[in-house]
Amino acid sequence: MSSNDDAPVPAPNDPFFTVGTRIPGQLGRTGTIHTPHGDIRTPAFIAVGTNATVKAVLPETIREAGAQAVLANAYHLYLQPGPDVVDEAGGLGRFMNWSGPTFTDSGGFQVMSLGVGFKKVLAMEAVGVQSDDVIAQGKERLAHVDDDGVTFKSHRDGSRHRFTPEVSMGIQHQLGADIIFAFDELTTLFNTRAYQEESVQRTQAWAVRCIAEHERLTAERRHRPYQALFGVVQGAQYEDLRREACRGLESIVGETGRGFDGYGIGGALEKQNLGTIVRWCNEELPEHKPRHLLGISEPDDLFTAIENGADTFDCVNPSRVARNAAIYTENGRFNINTSRFRRDFNPIDEHCDCYTCRNYSRAYIHHLFKAKEMLASTLATIHNERFTIRLVDRIRDSIDGGYFDDLRDRTLSSFYATARA
Repeated sequence: MSSNDDAPVPAPNDPFFTVGTRIPGQLGRTGTIHTPHGDIRTPAFIAVGTNATVKAVLPETIREAGAQAVLANAYHLYLQPGPDVVDEAGGLGRFMNWSGPTFTDSGGFQVMSLGVGFKKVLAMEAVGVQSDDVIAQGKERLAHVDDDGVTFKSHRDGSRHRFTPEVSMGIQHQLGADIIFAFDELTTLFNTRAYQEESVQRTQAWAVRCIAEHERLTAERRHRPYQALFGVVQGAQYEDLRREACRGLESIVGETGRGFDGYGIGGALEKQNLGTIVRWCNEELPEHKPRHLLGISEPDDLFTAIENGADTFDCVNPSRVARNAAIYTENGRFNINTSRFRRDFNPIDEHCDCYTCRNYSRAYIHHLFKAKEMLASTLATIHNERFTIRLVDRIRDSIDGGYFDDLRDRTLSSFYATARA
């Protein structure tokens, strides 16, 4: 198995990303991201392994489900087991027995979302009174932002910690992922316009510091492969702020003359305006660099994001809803723990090639959930991850084959037919 400390370091002039086929008249395209631990063919869904594991599933099983790369979380791994432990183990890939490419996010999302009590999702629509003291009902504010960084309390034990751009870069270098993200301030759709303006400027200033620290650590840690650094675009639902953020990040160049290797489109996004916001960003970002959209996996969102130029995505949703008995199929999503599946001996989805569908019935998985067996989460997660990965793979093939629009229309018509009925 390849490890983080024996992977080859790419030559400075080697391309990090190559563009393949384009969707006619749109910003969407196929491509390939080249990392020290293998290539990622895009568009690609990146499976989320928050704590260096996709919950309930072996790394080998995620590979069998077709995942090209996994994303782990800097905030959670900082708290447990500590980035020094992962570094000593040889880096994230070796620590978790994953030989393929790896991503880590900066910790900014978790610092702020957990810090205001929202956990996984901040908002997908801008409804409600705008306020800059956004906090979930009945929760204590655990994170406080200033121009230098964020001070927060651990959601685990209440201990106090501080993240700055330099701290985030240090953690991610120790974790050793192939692709890492600049530390940014996450805002919500409920923040005021004035605060969003201030936050974009703060994230820009932090991005400058991230590149400087990234260059310093890269030179210091030459025994490790080069880690690609992505800047993160904020700006919420405002076109001028999104475009300003993109241009600002693109203009940042370190002392080595190198800027960001790619870009993450972050922040809370309005679902109904997802495609528009992604398009604003990708009209500004350089097309020879990859764009990662943070936190989407629903079929309609995937088609919309890809059509408007996003190359990779990550989301906890396929595994999270699986643990609650929610199952994705070509004909929509359903809860397998309801009574109608008690005697249903068909596979979850007869068109699916995953391990679960090849070997187990709906009745058996229904039984596992009712009996509260851990295997229920494992089998449901395998299927949902494979469903999402396979969908994005099919979208990639449709772009190369010239039938993207037809696949989109057929897939979404089938998946959302029940909801429309």
